[in-house]
Amino acid sequence: MSRQKFTGIAGLPLSRRAVRVLKDRGIFAHSLVSIEHQQLGQRYVVRGLESGGSAGDVGRYVSFAGDDGQPLEYLHPVEAIGVNGLHAVVISTAVMRADMLRKGRTYELLITRHWLTSVTDGQRPQLGTEILFRGVHGRLEVDLSGKDKAQAGKMVPTFYSLAGEAIAIPGKFLPLVRATTKGANCIGCTHAHYLRKPRPVGEPRLNDSANQNAVYSETTGTLAG
Repeated sequence: MSRQKFTGIAGLPLSRRAVRVLKDRGIFAHSLVSIEHQQLGQRYVVRGLESGGSAGDVGRYVSFAGDDGQPLEYLHPVEAIGVNGLHAVVISTAVMRADMLRKGRTYELLITRHWLTSVTDGQRPQLGTEILFRGVHGRLEVDLSGKDKAQAGKMVPTFYSLAGEAIAIPGKFLPLVRATTKGANCIGCTHAHYLRKPRPVGEPRLNDSANQNAVYSETTGTLAG
Protein backbone atom coordinates (compact mmCIF):
# COMPACT_ATOMS: atom_id res chain seq x y z
CA MET A 1 0.00 0.00 0.00
CA SER A 2 1.26 3.47 -0.86
CA ARG A 3 1.60 5.85 2.03
CA GLN A 4 -0.58 8.94 2.14
CA LYS A 5 1.32 12.18 1.68
CA PHE A 6 1.78 13.96 4.99
CA THR A 7 0.10 17.36 4.75
CA GLY A 8 0.43 18.52 8.36
CA ILE A 9 -3.16 19.71 8.46
CA ALA A 10 -3.91 17.84 11.72
CA GLY A 11 -0.61 18.65 13.44
CA LEU A 12 2.14 16.28 14.51
CA PRO A 13 1.63 12.65 13.50
CA LEU A 14 1.42 10.85 16.86
CA SER A 15 1.48 7.14 17.52
CA ARG A 16 -1.36 5.57 19.49
CA ARG A 17 1.02 5.11 22.39
CA ALA A 18 1.94 8.80 22.38
CA VAL A 19 -1.73 9.79 22.32
CA ARG A 20 -2.43 7.42 25.23
CA VAL A 21 0.49 8.73 27.30
CA LEU A 22 -0.60 12.35 26.80
CA LYS A 23 -4.14 11.44 27.78
CA ASP A 24 -2.97 9.55 30.87
CA ARG A 25 -0.83 12.53 31.90
CA GLY A 26 -3.78 14.91 31.48
CA ILE A 27 -2.24 16.92 28.62
CA PHE A 28 -4.72 18.15 26.03
CA ALA A 29 -3.20 20.05 23.09
CA HIS A 30 -5.75 20.81 20.38
CA SER A 31 -3.87 21.05 17.09
CA LEU A 32 -6.86 21.10 14.72
CA VAL A 33 -7.88 24.37 13.09
CA SER A 34 -11.34 24.93 11.69
CA ILE A 35 -13.17 27.16 9.22
CA GLU A 36 -15.96 29.20 10.78
CA HIS A 37 -18.50 31.56 9.22
CA GLN A 38 -19.25 34.97 10.69
CA GLN A 39 -22.93 35.72 10.18
CA LEU A 40 -22.60 39.45 10.87
CA GLY A 41 -19.37 39.96 8.96
CA GLN A 42 -20.47 37.67 6.12
CA ARG A 43 -17.03 36.13 5.89
CA TYR A 44 -15.15 32.98 6.76
CA VAL A 45 -12.30 32.85 9.27
CA VAL A 46 -9.81 30.34 10.65
CA ARG A 47 -10.20 29.34 14.31
CA GLY A 48 -7.47 27.83 16.49
CA LEU A 49 -6.91 27.03 20.16
CA GLU A 50 -3.68 27.68 22.04
CA SER A 51 -3.42 24.71 24.37
CA GLY A 52 -1.25 22.17 26.15
CA GLY A 53 1.36 22.05 28.88
CA SER A 54 3.62 19.61 30.69
CA ALA A 55 3.48 16.86 33.29
CA GLY A 56 6.87 15.60 34.42
CA ASP A 57 9.02 14.50 31.50
CA VAL A 58 6.22 14.78 28.90
CA GLY A 59 4.80 17.89 27.31
CA ARG A 60 2.92 19.06 24.25
CA TYR A 61 2.01 22.60 23.29
CA VAL A 62 0.21 24.25 20.37
CA SER A 63 0.31 27.97 19.65
CA PHE A 64 -0.37 30.37 16.78
CA ALA A 65 1.14 33.42 15.13
CA GLY A 66 0.46 35.70 12.19
CA ASP A 67 2.03 35.23 8.77
CA ASP A 68 4.99 37.33 9.89
CA GLY A 69 5.55 35.15 12.97
CA GLN A 70 4.41 37.88 15.37
CA PRO A 71 1.90 37.21 18.19
CA LEU A 72 -1.78 37.45 17.36
CA GLU A 73 -4.35 38.87 19.75
CA TYR A 74 -6.55 36.16 21.15
CA LEU A 75 -10.31 36.45 20.92
CA HIS A 76 -10.67 35.53 24.59
CA PRO A 77 -8.90 33.34 27.17
CA VAL A 78 -10.31 29.97 28.20
CA GLU A 79 -10.40 29.19 31.91
CA ALA A 80 -10.51 25.41 31.88
CA ILE A 81 -11.30 23.38 34.98
CA GLY A 82 -8.12 21.36 34.64
CA VAL A 83 -4.53 22.30 33.77
CA ASN A 84 -2.56 21.59 30.59
CA GLY A 85 -5.63 22.12 28.41
CA LEU A 86 -7.21 25.00 26.50
CA HIS A 87 -5.83 28.48 27.14
CA ALA A 88 -7.11 30.89 24.46
CA VAL A 89 -9.13 31.15 21.24
CA VAL A 90 -7.68 32.84 18.15
CA ILE A 91 -9.62 33.98 15.10
CA SER A 92 -7.95 35.24 11.92
CA THR A 93 -8.01 34.95 8.14
CA ALA A 94 -4.66 33.12 8.20
CA VAL A 95 -2.52 31.65 10.97
CA MET A 96 0.86 30.05 11.51
CA ARG A 97 0.67 27.09 13.92
CA ALA A 98 3.48 25.56 15.98
CA ASP A 99 2.88 22.08 17.41
CA MET A 100 5.58 20.72 19.72
CA LEU A 101 5.91 17.40 21.55
CA ARG A 102 8.49 16.80 24.28
CA LYS A 103 9.71 13.59 25.92
CA GLY A 104 12.46 14.37 28.38
CA ARG A 105 14.88 16.54 26.39
CA THR A 106 13.86 15.20 22.98
CA TYR A 107 11.51 17.35 20.89
CA GLU A 108 9.33 17.07 17.80
CA LEU A 109 8.19 20.26 16.04
CA LEU A 110 5.83 21.05 13.20
CA ILE A 111 5.21 24.58 11.96
CA THR A 112 2.44 25.02 9.40
CA ARG A 113 0.57 27.87 7.77
CA HIS A 114 -3.21 27.76 7.30
CA TRP A 115 -5.33 30.07 5.18
CA LEU A 116 -8.65 30.22 3.37
CA THR A 117 -8.66 29.46 -0.34
CA SER A 118 -10.50 31.91 -2.59
CA VAL A 119 -14.06 30.95 -3.54
CA THR A 120 -16.76 32.09 -5.94
CA ASP A 121 -20.55 32.16 -5.81
CA GLY A 122 -20.57 32.28 -2.00
CA GLN A 123 -19.29 28.72 -1.62
CA ARG A 124 -17.52 27.62 1.54
CA PRO A 125 -13.72 27.99 1.15
CA GLN A 126 -11.26 25.18 1.69
CA LEU A 127 -8.45 25.27 4.22
CA GLY A 128 -5.05 25.72 2.62
CA THR A 129 -2.11 24.16 4.51
CA GLU A 130 1.63 24.50 3.98
CA ILE A 131 4.42 22.86 6.00
CA LEU A 132 6.97 25.53 6.92
CA PHE A 133 9.29 23.55 9.21
CA ARG A 134 9.50 19.96 10.40
CA GLY A 135 11.92 19.01 13.16
CA VAL A 136 12.40 15.41 14.29
CA HIS A 137 14.31 14.18 17.37
CA GLY A 138 15.53 17.61 18.36
CA ARG A 139 17.56 18.04 21.53
CA LEU A 140 17.75 20.70 24.20
CA GLU A 141 20.19 19.72 26.93
CA VAL A 142 18.67 21.83 29.69
CA ASP A 143 15.88 21.18 32.18
CA LEU A 144 13.44 24.02 31.43
CA SER A 145 10.84 22.66 33.85
CA GLY A 146 13.32 22.29 36.69
CA LYS A 147 16.74 23.68 37.54
CA ASP A 148 17.02 25.65 34.27
CA LYS A 149 13.52 27.11 34.46
CA ALA A 150 14.87 30.68 34.30
CA GLN A 151 15.98 29.96 30.71
CA ALA A 152 12.46 29.02 29.57
CA GLY A 153 11.30 31.34 26.81
CA LYS A 154 14.88 31.99 25.67
CA MET A 155 15.91 28.65 24.20
CA VAL A 156 14.84 26.29 21.42
CA PRO A 157 15.81 22.69 20.62
CA THR A 158 18.42 21.92 17.97
CA PHE A 159 17.16 19.77 15.11
CA TYR A 160 19.29 17.72 12.73
CA SER A 161 19.08 16.34 9.22
CA LEU A 162 19.33 12.60 8.57
CA ALA A 163 23.00 13.23 7.84
CA GLY A 164 23.53 14.75 11.29
CA GLU A 165 23.76 18.39 10.24
CA ALA A 166 22.02 21.05 12.35
CA ILE A 167 18.92 22.51 10.68
CA ALA A 168 18.46 26.20 11.41
CA ILE A 169 14.98 27.31 12.43
CA PRO A 170 14.11 30.38 10.28
CA GLY A 171 14.58 33.57 12.27
CA LYS A 172 11.00 34.79 11.98
CA PHE A 173 9.79 31.56 13.63
CA LEU A 174 12.12 31.78 16.63
CA PRO A 175 9.88 33.86 18.98
CA LEU A 176 7.01 31.44 18.34
CA VAL A 177 9.22 28.37 18.84
CA ARG A 178 10.74 29.80 22.05
CA ALA A 179 7.25 30.33 23.48
CA THR A 180 6.08 26.88 22.35
CA THR A 181 9.17 25.29 23.90
CA LYS A 182 8.37 27.07 27.15
CA GLY A 183 4.78 25.84 26.97
CA ALA A 184 5.91 22.24 26.42
CA ASN A 185 7.88 22.56 29.68
CA CYS A 186 5.21 24.42 31.67
CA ILE A 187 4.07 22.00 34.38
CA GLY A 188 0.38 22.42 35.21
CA CYS A 189 0.01 25.10 32.53
CA THR A 190 -2.98 27.44 32.88
CA HIS A 191 -2.18 30.34 30.53
CA ALA A 192 -1.26 31.22 26.95
CA HIS A 193 2.44 31.65 26.20
CA TYR A 194 2.36 33.39 22.80
CA LEU A 195 -1.08 34.74 21.94
CA ARG A 196 -1.50 38.16 23.54
CA LYS A 197 -4.36 40.00 25.18
CA PRO A 198 -6.56 42.15 22.94
CA ARG A 199 -6.08 45.90 23.08
CA PRO A 200 -8.45 47.83 25.35
CA VAL A 201 -11.76 49.00 23.94
CA GLY A 202 -11.14 52.10 21.86
CA GLU A 203 -7.86 50.77 20.49
CA PRO A 204 -9.12 48.22 17.98
CA ARG A 205 -6.53 46.09 16.33
CA LEU A 206 -7.84 42.78 15.12
CA ASN A 207 -6.05 40.02 13.31
CA ASP A 208 -6.24 40.78 9.60
CA SER A 209 -9.26 43.03 10.31
CA ALA A 210 -11.35 39.89 10.90
CA ASN A 211 -11.49 39.97 14.68
CA GLN A 212 -13.92 42.84 15.29
CA ASN A 213 -16.70 40.82 13.72
CA ALA A 214 -15.30 37.67 15.30
CA VAL A 215 -15.42 39.13 18.81
CA TYR A 216 -19.02 40.17 18.35
CA SER A 217 -20.21 36.96 16.74
CA GLU A 218 -18.32 34.69 19.19
CA THR A 219 -19.55 36.65 22.21
CA THR A 220 -23.18 36.79 21.10
CA GLY A 221 -23.03 33.11 20.25
CA THR A 222 -21.73 32.34 23.76
CA LEU A 223 -24.44 34.41 25.42
CA ALA A 224 -27.14 32.84 23.30
CA GLY A 225 -25.89 29.36 24.23
